[in-house]
Amino acid sequence: MSLWTAAELAAATGGVTSADFTAGGVAFDSREVGPGDLFVALAGEATDGHRFLPQAFAQGAAGAIVSTACDGPHVRVADSFAALEDIARAARARTSARVIGVTGSVGKTSAKEALFACLDRIWPGQAHRSVKSYNNHTGVPLSLARMPAATRAAVLEMGMNHPGELAHLTTLVRPHVAVVTAIAPAHTEFFADEAAIADAKGEIFRGLEPGGTAIVPFDSPHRDRLIVAARPHAGRIVTFGSGTGADVRAIEAVRIGAGTFMTVRTGERELSFTLSQPGAHWVSNALAVLAAVEAVGGDLGLAGLALADLGGLAGRGARFHMAVADGEALVIDESYNANPASMRATLAVLATEPGRHVAVLGEMRELGDASADYHAGLAGPVEDARVETAVLVGEAMRPLAETLEGRMNIVHVPDASAALDRLRALLAPGDAVLVKGSNGVGLARVIAALKGG
Repeated sequence: MSLWTAAELAAATGGVTSADFTAGGVAFDSREVGPGDLFVALAGEATDGHRFLPQAFAQGAAGAIVSTACDGPHVRVADSFAALEDIARAARARTSARVIGVTGSVGKTSAKEALFACLDRIWPGQAHRSVKSYNNHTGVPLSLARMPAATRAAVLEMGMNHPGELAHLTTLVRPHVAVVTAIAPAHTEFFADEAAIADAKGEIFRGLEPGGTAIVPFDSPHRDRLIVAARPHAGRIVTFGSGTGADVRAIEAVRIGAGTFMTVRTGERELSFTLSQPGAHWVSNALAVLAAVEAVGGDLGLAGLALADLGGLAGRGARFHMAVADGEALVIDESYNANPASMRATLAVLATEPGRHVAVLGEMRELGDASADYHAGLAGPVEDARVETAVLVGEAMRPLAETLEGRMNIVHVPDASAALDRLRALLAPGDAVLVKGSNGVGLARVIAALKGG
């Protein structure tokens, strides 16, 4: 399928083509280049993508965006990063898709994936989304550049760790619907307080298309702050939550097996379905998703079916059983990332599982001067989850290890490899194991090893 021609790329970027070519995909990581793709050679702080042009062409790249001389088919530009943003703008300008932008301190990737599942169920083969967690200054334009012109609905994730970042990204995405999933302590190293985080997340509303919809968490203490941020830019503001007064409200949420039976009221309508995920955080995600689906004119019934079929997401709640001695242990994979709010939410899910509870918790990063307090503050949720053994990973976990000493079995290790060794030695049939930590801790390697036996 043709995504871009050399002529279209030159028109979008103001570049000069060396030859005609047609690209069916876009990548800026040479390891991800496939046959027929466009390779955008970005010059970064650590390395320069131009060094990998031979590898990209060897893997089948149809052409490249470059800012230096190149032997293969290419469009030469003054600045390849600026060109990537230009391609993103051109992709956004040429589509009539209904576009949803998603941000939040927690839940944004999960909500994005759930939203895509709903949109793809409603408009099969005509929905588009950000891949992985490509939500930063390079990931967002890449996700837009990959969007086919004929897309019917798109959901783009936007992240930030400094003020002003979302203000720029939202001008590229230009959402018809802008969702804030939740406000919580995350990247606090770069913000004065949680209110400042809310202000930075509220920047997403600045890019709303005229008459667009802002979707805000009703139960958040920062709800009114977000509403104030949205009001100058939104034609409509919709709240979601469990509290009385929320526009999209959960009037029932009951744990059933590994999922949740929900009844949701939106306006005068009620929708009942079984959400494939457990936990209050997933109930909140589902409400935000349904609010966004309704805002783009999607079928809520089909959305409910998609949420029932969603299943666990790798690194964000996926579950599997691993062989242990003469039986099996349940592993809950929350290894992708962590902050104080998401730690508490997933520990609450662990609390509902049968069997002996084991928690492998990696340190939470980018918490600034309050890091020790945030880590020690997990002691209550860990105890409430009836954890018998806590494997704590990383130096930043020391305050929690010291707080919990004497209350349960504590194993404090320096890295993921040591955590895996200790975990394998202590697991028994019937155990329920939660694995969660900041991505940089590397607990995904623990999950991969447990899956491999």
